[in-house]
Amino acid sequence: MGGGVSEEERLARAALTRLTEPGDENVGRWLRQMGAVGLVRGLTGAGPPPEGARADRLAGCRARADALDPGGDLAAVARLGGRFLCPGDTQWPGQLDDLGDARPVGLWVRGDANVRLWALRSVAVVGARACTDYGSHVAALLGSGLAERGWVVVSGAAYGVDGAAHRGALAAGGATVAVLASGIDVPYPRGHAELISRVAEQGLVLAELPPGGHPTRSRFVLRNRVIAALTRGTVVVEAEYRSGSLVTARRARELGRQTMGVPGPVTSGLSAGVHELLREGACLVTDADEIAELVGGIGDLAPERRGPVVARDLLEAGAARVLEAVPGRGGGDLGLIAREAGRSRERTLVSLYELRALGFVERLGDHWQLADAASTSGTPKPPGRRPPVRRGGP
Repeated sequence: MGGGVSEEERLARAALTRLTEPGDENVGRWLRQMGAVGLVRGLTGAGPPPEGARADRLAGCRARADALDPGGDLAAVARLGGRFLCPGDTQWPGQLDDLGDARPVGLWVRGDANVRLWALRSVAVVGARACTDYGSHVAALLGSGLAERGWVVVSGAAYGVDGAAHRGALAAGGATVAVLASGIDVPYPRGHAELISRVAEQGLVLAELPPGGHPTRSRFVLRNRVIAALTRGTVVVEAEYRSGSLVTARRARELGRQTMGVPGPVTSGLSAGVHELLREGACLVTDADEIAELVGGIGDLAPERRGPVVARDLLEAGAARVLEAVPGRGGGDLGLIAREAGRSRERTLVSLYELRALGFVERLGDHWQLADAASTSGTPKPPGRRPPVRRGGP
């Protein structure tokens, strides 16, 4: 892990992850004032209490202190092949410091990758748990597309969009990170135990809670701030108005990260939250290229989007005006077409013969008309011999 963190401080911070709740700004302030070792002593009654700590708060911490065994927690995680990162370690992702006093006390980690380096090129893909087939499909495409472009896909390992994003990245052989609201040895949801294990093997699993920690409603919400701060931007794929993924996106915006949303049907309640986010100023994205353009560096541009090029698009401007002037029904003579095109008869005639060679028009006596398969906006009929026109009686 490296860095200037002493073993005493690492043990103290590990203890704090069991004594306190994630994201508590009072704890962050006390850490700045007292240091990790002093704060553990103050919360457990072995030293002066932190300034402003209520009696009931101290009593709760002392009750938790009976189960404190930070050395045992570190050993348990090491047996899983994991580790405990602290601010000051060389692998500590510095963007988490943007959370101020709500910064994690430390991170419990499974996986071999360098957390700091992976976080520098990461994108969060989050959304509804009860997503539609459309949402699951889009999340998987974004996960695989970002992974193929060298981006790390970060999500919360939940059902729905989160799981689809992780699977997309894994299927592409890419990097993905799951940020849990439980301990890294407690897969949640249980139905994603295999997925979380695959993420740990191919990527990283992170948590603020110590081994054995179980998720609660508030811990899910607080977990979202880590996802928002850890990544370069957050993409929301399907979300209702009260979705936790919107909390992640709005926190990302507050932290100066890119906030993005994938639109859905206006008739779907699962897209209502995303559309509200877009109205608030989030960027609309539809694929991994557009996401990479927003969160990447200079040169990470999405390809230009345009409709198909048809033959008419390639016409010289004068010829295009003449083609526009050819009547759609029954055709017209040279004088009529020249007048409608606003060109001389001579130049109009030259353009008509060019258009005839290209298969846009055909000549019938003194009249010019659109070829059978041509339109003023599409592709001409290939030029070729036509049967003779019979005139008069039999």
